[in-house]
Amino acid sequence: MSTDAEMAAYGKAAIYLRKPERERMEAQAKPFDAKSACYVVDPKELYLKGTIKSKEGGKVTVVLLDTKEERVAKEEDVYPMNPPKYDKIEDMAMMTHLNEASVLYNLKERYAAWMIYTYSGLFCATVNPYKWLPVYDAEVVSAYRGKKRMEAPPHIFSVSDNAYQFMQCDRENQSVLITGESGAGKTVNTKRVIQYFATVAVSGVKKEASKIKGSLEDQIIAANPLLESYGNAKTVRNDNSSRFGKFIRIHFGATGKLASADIETYLLEKSRVSFQLPDERGYHIFFQMMTNHKPEIVEMSLITTNPYDFPMCSQGQITVASIDDKAELDATDEAIDILGFSSDEKVSIYKFTGAVLHHGNMKFKQKQREEQAEPDGTDEADKIAYLLGLNSADMLKGLCYPRVKVGNEYVTKGQTVPQVYNSVSALAKSIYERMFLWMVIRINQMLDTKQQRNFYIGVLDIAGFEIFDYNSMEQLCINFTNEKLQQFFNHTMFVLEQEEYKKEGIVWEFIDFGMDLASCIELIEKPMGIFSILEEECMFPKASDTSFKNKLYDQHLGKNKAFEKPKPAKGKAEAHFSLVHYAGTVDYNITGWLDKNKDPLNDSVLQLYQKSSVKLLATLYPPVVEDNTKKGGKKKGGSMQTVSSQFRENLGKLMTNLRATHPHFVRCLIPNESKTPGLMENFLVIHQLRCNGVLEGIRICTKGFPSRIQYGDFKQRYKVLNAGVIPDGQFMDNKKASEKLLGSIDINHDDYRFGHTKVFFKAGLLGVLEEMRDEKLAALVTMTQALCRGFLMRREYVKMMERRESIYTIQYNIRSFMNVKHWPWMKVYYKIKPLLQSAETEKELANMKEDYAKCKEALVKAETKKKELEEKMVALLQEKNDLQLQVASDSENLSDAEERCEGLIKSKIQLEAKLKETTERLEDEEEINAELTAKKRKLEDECSELKKDIDDLELTLAKVEKEKHATENKVRD
Repeated sequence: MSTDAEMAAYGKAAIYLRKPERERMEAQAKPFDAKSACYVVDPKELYLKGTIKSKEGGKVTVVLLDTKEERVAKEEDVYPMNPPKYDKIEDMAMMTHLNEASVLYNLKERYAAWMIYTYSGLFCATVNPYKWLPVYDAEVVSAYRGKKRMEAPPHIFSVSDNAYQFMQCDRENQSVLITGESGAGKTVNTKRVIQYFATVAVSGVKKEASKIKGSLEDQIIAANPLLESYGNAKTVRNDNSSRFGKFIRIHFGATGKLASADIETYLLEKSRVSFQLPDERGYHIFFQMMTNHKPEIVEMSLITTNPYDFPMCSQGQITVASIDDKAELDATDEAIDILGFSSDEKVSIYKFTGAVLHHGNMKFKQKQREEQAEPDGTDEADKIAYLLGLNSADMLKGLCYPRVKVGNEYVTKGQTVPQVYNSVSALAKSIYERMFLWMVIRINQMLDTKQQRNFYIGVLDIAGFEIFDYNSMEQLCINFTNEKLQQFFNHTMFVLEQEEYKKEGIVWEFIDFGMDLASCIELIEKPMGIFSILEEECMFPKASDTSFKNKLYDQHLGKNKAFEKPKPAKGKAEAHFSLVHYAGTVDYNITGWLDKNKDPLNDSVLQLYQKSSVKLLATLYPPVVEDNTKKGGKKKGGSMQTVSSQFRENLGKLMTNLRATHPHFVRCLIPNESKTPGLMENFLVIHQLRCNGVLEGIRICTKGFPSRIQYGDFKQRYKVLNAGVIPDGQFMDNKKASEKLLGSIDINHDDYRFGHTKVFFKAGLLGVLEEMRDEKLAALVTMTQALCRGFLMRREYVKMMERRESIYTIQYNIRSFMNVKHWPWMKVYYKIKPLLQSAETEKELANMKEDYAKCKEALVKAETKKKELEEKMVALLQEKNDLQLQVASDSENLSDAEERCEGLIKSKIQLEAKLKETTERLEDEEEINAELTAKKRKLEDECSELKKDIDDLELTLAKVEKEKHATENKVRD
């Protein structure tokens, strides 16, 4: 459980999500007697809190907590109450006592504190608050991001985030199944799921946008007014009930970024087009158009503003107090424009809707002396033909004289008046249904972004289980759908439980709880089941409601425990058979089922539709291509398909989609019929809990080991039961300690199992352990209190004894005084005593005079010494001043000397620099001088050599001259 500091991340939503720490601690400390605290059945409030006073012979006397009234009840009508630590618990499956009363009061107390979300095992139950709560802000979204289910308070965002995390981790498609009665908040929670994904998985890369502007949430919500006007209607219990199921798939790319979305619809209740109960109303669009809020719509669709002019839609109510049809028409018209329908398509939508209404006004009569039907006036047929782009005469001919294929040839077949009316009704419902499905296809085209789709999370928004006073074929279809969904949930729970037990190594005989519902499901859908017999009866022209009922009774009454004969009750609507569903026994009336199921489409008229001048009608009815390649060579055409077979086909597709995903379950609840915030009607809520499978889920929990505690937590909490088996100061493994502890306690040892990391308990055993712990703690606390009181009383006893001795002493003295009070010598004593005191006073006075003289002498000495010290002090001050002046003078001389010294140092540095510079120059000059000297010597050497050479040459020249002269002389001679 998180602390208040951790809950601060949720901002102002924190108080609406989890109890503060202080409140949790107060609940723990609240006095509680597990043996006497109980709930008792009450006819007005369903269950009341009380305290068991006594038990006797199967009867229990209970004292009600609120009124203190005593009440005697049967033992089976009294249920145990959970300890206060389970008050407002977030997961009801963790409660010790799993019963209806505990579940109801937990939801009620949480709802009173505006904590509208509560877990119940795999379910997340949500109660409509009928007011705005700040629990859907951006900071709440970010607070739930990436948190495990048990780390955060219950919330639709937690369910959404878990689905998103599972999708990313397991690379598996997910689904969120949101069910409940209309008005319980299914659509709002669907919107919140989409809002969460649109926030946390928004794509960071700018890609091709969808054709509708705005976020994904805005895009899907833009489609809502159109889908609601054509798919919602007033029912007995709700003013705006969705009469179809939505499966919104939100697609993601490989990295978990949002890619696109699409909507699949299931089980549109098309029979509502032509039939409504007295307290119900047809689809909203009919009444929106007839408000005359937009006269051009009334004019183009050739309708009036009086719903009673159209018997097809006015069999029940024509107004709904909580719905403004004019405002809704504006929203519908705007949605058609936003969703990108062309102007021609928009006109066709309104025209076809008007044509559906006109179908109910067509009149036919029987020819004289024949069974053949013929038109009784063609005004309505002309209007329909104009609106649908057909030829009026051809349409009437096709209705009264349809062409039927017999072998390879077509023959004209006559029709009776009832057959024609059935055909007209079937065509009207067919146009309405196909137009609705076409609108869904167009919406999906608008939502498509062409981005890569790797995984999806589907959100299923579908009507919950319905038990009305009058239950027809529509209720059977809805209840059968919920029966299948409940079986799907039970099977999912079985698989998860099986995985948990295997992971923990628990040996347990597994029960597939999905099989609990098998008898009812097989009774409805298997061969020779209700739907099978219904379809078989539709094949026989002479079949009737009575023959259908007889076949059901012959086949199933007494042979299948889920099929019963209804019990008649005063003021109750007529019923023909009862089915035992998981949510309760429902009585069904089969009047008109055969006609509803046949819903025959006239092939001759369909061929006219295919050739219509209005493009949309031809699109809704494409030509049927027969497939003769298959064995047998014959295929059942679309016109021969019954309502029940189509319903089963749609349901089969839905269940196939869901089985391909990892499911998450959300159950929406209506707290009261008056839409009052904070008020919870017990009977209404418990009815919904039974219908939507929450109590069924709890029943399954009780079969296994629903309570689980980690070994460490168990050892810490329950060690007190027998602390001796776990020695202090010695290490013992938590699992081993838990095994020894449970083995030493006097309980049924078959009611728990040891896993690898947890200990598992049967339902109720944890409550027994809590009772034993409370008793043990009570004994220990009592012992501690006794020791403390004993110690305090012993201290008090010592004080009391001291006071007694003091009293005895005082009494003794007083008695002694009273005895001598009148004794003469005592009187003398009394008179002498004051005199003794005066003598002592004179002595004290003399002592004081002596002390005074001494003090005076000491004062004179002190004053003399003071004067001497003052004179000495003056001399010292003078000396101090002289020294200060001398120090100041010396300081000035010192500063001058320092300045001179600094000047000399600077001069020295400068002279040293000059000396160094001169020395360097001298060295340079000496080097130059040395070089020049060397050069001089070299030149002198060269000069001497040259002189020598010159001398040699001169000698040689003289010699040569001499030889020359000699030679010349020789020559001359």
